Amino acid sequence: MKQEFQDALDHSIEITLRNLETLTDFPERCEGETWTTIDRNRIPAHWNDGFWVGLLWLAFAHTGDPKFERGAREWAKQLAWLKDETRTHDLGFIFWLANVLGARVTGDESLLPDALQAARTLTRRYNARGEYLQAWGLIDGTREERGRTNIDLMMNLSLLFWASERTGDPYCARVAARHARTSRLVLVRPDDSTVHVGDFDPETGAFLRHATHQGLSADSCWSRGQGWALYGFADTYRRTGDEVFRAVAQRLAEYALIHAPEDLVPFWDYDSPDTQSANTYRDSSAAAVMASGLLDLAEIETDAARAARWRAFAEKIALSLWQNYSSRGTRIPAILLHGTRSVPHGLADHALIYGDYYFVETLTKLLRPDIAAHTK
Repeated sequence: MKQEFQDALDHSIEITLRNLETLTDFPERCEGETWTTIDRNRIPAHWNDGFWVGLLWLAFAHTGDPKFERGAREWAKQLAWLKDETRTHDLGFIFWLANVLGARVTGDESLLPDALQAARTLTRRYNARGEYLQAWGLIDGTREERGRTNIDLMMNLSLLFWASERTGDPYCARVAARHARTSRLVLVRPDDSTVHVGDFDPETGAFLRHATHQGLSADSCWSRGQGWALYGFADTYRRTGDEVFRAVAQRLAEYALIHAPEDLVPFWDYDSPDTQSANTYRDSSAAAVMASGLLDLAEIETDAARAARWRAFAEKIALSLWQNYSSRGTRIPAILLHGTRSVPHGLADHALIYGDYYFVETLTKLLRPDIAAHTK
């Protein structure tokens, strides 16, 4: 199995080098044999940008090839303008991978000031009444915008925890921990599935209702959201030591294992009515996120048997992605095929840059824990 993971990593680095030589804008998804890139004016879409830079940093860490380092630095510079951008909740995705990871891989701390500023900017989306970070929309927008949070935000908390560790100011970490607590209470169901979206009254902080943006319904479990939550709660436990967060990560992992299809790559929504159809949509990106999160969960387990179970689950997912979902033998300029961005928006069955990143991150955790330590 280790050789297959090495083959997968070699293929991934080859694809990344090819993209470095051809891309002129940040990639989002593949349509056929071409990357669809980010429109600079679509501010929320920029949440994708950091994954490309993160891939370059990991490729450099594995190979030492200066082409990857130069490329990562050049692309990271193009993101500096976003550090003051209040119209996106995903500054963690962007600056953790483009700047914090880069600084850890190279030792160059000149990459960090932009990440610190981004963390401060992200806290402007915090609603102290409801103790949640606002998801989409303007921070002074409509009541609906100001009252909406989502499960994706669990992945942005690492930037806030890191900022407090870096500066000694506890505010960012306090915001992150309180948001995680709210997400546990509001977005994790008693059956251990997750809700995509939660709506609050932004003036009183009172919780109003569940909703969805990319899932099947407010009552369903969107698979990538389950992955975001597992990964994010495991990371939150690592940073806080609060047993509540490890326990919820364990519950989410158990749900994913029980509801996994035969090849372990989930359908786009665990409650999709088409899961018995060969033509329904899988989400390879959800599987990649889940595998990486499971490896983190295995590391923080105190029970050796349970840790081995999570690691075995992650390894089997990674192997399935390589054997059944990779771009080998195709002309598609991505690593993983059959990702699903958003079925409700008509975007399904394509390669996704974040699926590629988390697949390489998973392979790094399996093969090079010394490099993987930089991602945490």
